Amino acid sequence: MQPITQYAKSGDVHIAYQAFGEGAINLVMVPGFVSNVENYWDEPDLARFLTRLASYARVVTFDKRGTGMSDRVAELPGLDQRMDDLRAVMDAAGMEQAALLGISEGGALAVLFAATYPDRCRALALYGGFSRFSYWFPTQEALATFFAYVERSWGTGGSVQRFAPSRANDSTFQRWWGRNERLGASPAAVIALMQMNSQIEIRDILPTVQAPTLVIHRTGDKTVSVEGGRDLAARIPGARLFELPGVDHLFYVGENADEISDAVEEFLTGSRAPVDVDRVLATVLFTDIVGSTEKAVALGDQRWRDLLDKHHAAIRRHLARFRGREVKTTGDGFLATFDGPARGVRCACAIADEIRALGLEVRAGLHTGECEMMGDDVGGIAVHIGARIAALAGAGEVLVSSTVKDLTAGAGLRFAERGAKILKGIPGEWRLFSAQA
Repeated sequence: MQPITQYAKSGDVHIAYQAFGEGAINLVMVPGFVSNVENYWDEPDLARFLTRLASYARVVTFDKRGTGMSDRVAELPGLDQRMDDLRAVMDAAGMEQAALLGISEGGALAVLFAATYPDRCRALALYGGFSRFSYWFPTQEALATFFAYVERSWGTGGSVQRFAPSRANDSTFQRWWGRNERLGASPAAVIALMQMNSQIEIRDILPTVQAPTLVIHRTGDKTVSVEGGRDLAARIPGARLFELPGVDHLFYVGENADEISDAVEEFLTGSRAPVDVDRVLATVLFTDIVGSTEKAVALGDQRWRDLLDKHHAAIRRHLARFRGREVKTTGDGFLATFDGPARGVRCACAIADEIRALGLEVRAGLHTGECEMMGDDVGGIAVHIGARIAALAGAGEVLVSSTVKDLTAGAGLRFAERGAKILKGIPGEWRLFSAQA
């Protein structure tokens, strides 16, 4: 579930931030040149990366002033004002000290903060960073070409070819990236940002960094030259360089994205995946009541509470009957997992029938895939897919992916085809089927 966006006050400016995770380590993720903290969670690979961080750390991320959900400002700030914003976010989140994860352009801010406030930075991880702007745009002609894109096509997601070449043919990802552009900053703000960024030169302060430092960079990065990462590692005392293959600048895409997560976790904790995280094949079921708000208003608080109790009790009976595991309730909905897809489908159909007898309709969605079992919780792309499928189900409908349908062949279940659909934030088209009880 997406964290609540909050605001920290930095002078007269409100800085949007999110805090999530309950690990022993405080970690602040400093974003690249534009961001939107709420849009992060609509991209499954990025959401997965953030969830991984939250498994071992208390994480804070934010939108820099003039970008995302933070206040727009008449004049964009320099790095000194941005340090004030970072400090304000840490104070608002109750973090006296934290590790910093600086992403791309955000690496310069993270480095400056670590050097300026060594007592507040316990460790420094930098991905895709650079010490001077020329590692990003080596010539004025290259920068002018980017400005032309901003003026002509900002918001289309066309820059994905530069930031994430491996996803250049993924239309779903490009739509999300285009939305990220639009929600991150306006064209005029982007140009002003880049003009400010063109002044970045932090080579002289790198030797003053005291925090243990890890520098991560892909060798073939099409946005920021690997020489930028090598320069950071060479000049920060004791810094370790982790160089890995790939052309993507975005840290959460590409075949070796998990290696980046592994490296950050190992650097910050001394180990990799926690022992209570396991990957298993599971069927996830999402349910929720259709028109719950209107029903609650019509019945009044007490009668609605009584009806909701009956709804919950009915679902739990069927979960027990079909060996489902309740993961969590979400107000008027449930997330559950099954070790067999046929049982999951039969359970969902039984739930829909009984809830209908209560005068309610539920929608349900199921998908089978690899899940991360994290204690009592569950995560991974399969969970996101299940949620998206449920959102497309009609009143009283049990909607499943083609994976579920194929895995239940021979189980005596019947399905009606609902066609190929686009699932928000999920690459490609997905064939969906309605289970017929």
